[in-house]
Amino acid sequence: MPLITVSRRAGPIGRALWRQRPLKSLQRSGAITRRYWASIRPSPVILDIHPRMLLVAKSQSHGGSKRCIHIPNVLLPPAFFGGLLVALWIWKCMMLVVFQNKIIYMPGLPPNARSERIADYARLCGGLEWREERTVTADGKDLALAVATVPLPGGKGKQPAAPATHVYILYFQGNASSLPPRLPDLSWVLRAVSDSKTGSLLVSGQLTFVGLSYRGYWTSRGRPSENGLRLDAEAGVQWIAKHHERMCGNDGHSSTPILLVWGQSIGCGVATNLAASGRLPADMPIKGLILETPFLSIRAMLETLYPQKWLPYKYLWPFLRNHMDSWANLGLIVEASKLKGGDLPSIYIIEAERDELVPVEHGRALYQRCVELGLPVEKATVPVAYHSEAIARGEGKRLVADAILQLTKRCLNKG
Repeated sequence: MPLITVSRRAGPIGRALWRQRPLKSLQRSGAITRRYWASIRPSPVILDIHPRMLLVAKSQSHGGSKRCIHIPNVLLPPAFFGGLLVALWIWKCMMLVVFQNKIIYMPGLPPNARSERIADYARLCGGLEWREERTVTADGKDLALAVATVPLPGGKGKQPAAPATHVYILYFQGNASSLPPRLPDLSWVLRAVSDSKTGSLLVSGQLTFVGLSYRGYWTSRGRPSENGLRLDAEAGVQWIAKHHERMCGNDGHSSTPILLVWGQSIGCGVATNLAASGRLPADMPIKGLILETPFLSIRAMLETLYPQKWLPYKYLWPFLRNHMDSWANLGLIVEASKLKGGDLPSIYIIEAERDELVPVEHGRALYQRCVELGLPVEKATVPVAYHSEAIARGEGKRLVADAILQLTKRCLNKG
């Protein structure tokens, strides 16, 4: 039976007859005259897709109306690929938000980073002995530490008349690789501190260097995140406090330890987080910060790496779970020092002249921020060095060694 409708001109009789009896029976009985037959017309609901046009017809109960959307063939490819680009754009934004921890922290680069050993680099450390220690965070993650001890300059072979000085350096690495490949360069710095002949620091005692391996890095357990790294940093300080207690005891015959924190790249954010809001032992305050190739914050780095306005990445900062905001942390450090009534830590900033990742403006802004807040600060630049080469070059090693000596001397002068 054909699809037909009865128009409003057929009148109530025609419509009533149509509801009750089929078309052919109505014709045979004469119920539909020519007058009504002429008023009956087909009104189908059609979805007709033609190579030349897309036709959508809409039928209404009282009279039909048709709407047509015509897309020429020449516009079909741009429309298709434009929609594909928009979909990829949205997909990339979602991936950046969901997997930001895997993008920021790269413990698996290079591929053998988690299987490297201290012994593999022992011959490159110039006779300095490193050992691996373990510690546990507040949330139960097992972390690895690389520890070495050297004597301070001026006290070699002498019996101190006053209690010995104990300097501890807690080191936070960058976002890739592991600690063992860094040990040769770190060994050079420690030997330079111990063998210093400048006469700027003539005290007896020792310097213990503690390199912290974040969760998920090297042989440490867990997955890295900013909150997790906060706990890792606090666990590193707790290990130093317990180590100092084992070495010196609680009899009061040893001097207060000097704790310096050294961060490299993203480790600068970990260092300032610890100094700003970390839970530290009362007898283990942070006396100085060495910030090697620091940046302002993760948000600032998004704007630096993706400055184009049409790229969405820098607009995703409200969805960041990792901030590493050294700019804000410096202000929190000053506020915490005022509340506790302690001394402000000294800041030493080391930049790489040819840094291809962090603009020089970041270091300058942090330096100016320290000046405005009244934090003791110094800044130095390693010539002809890229982002990861600051202490790989001889001048960079010398600058870090000088920074350690100056910060230690400043702490000793304050008593």
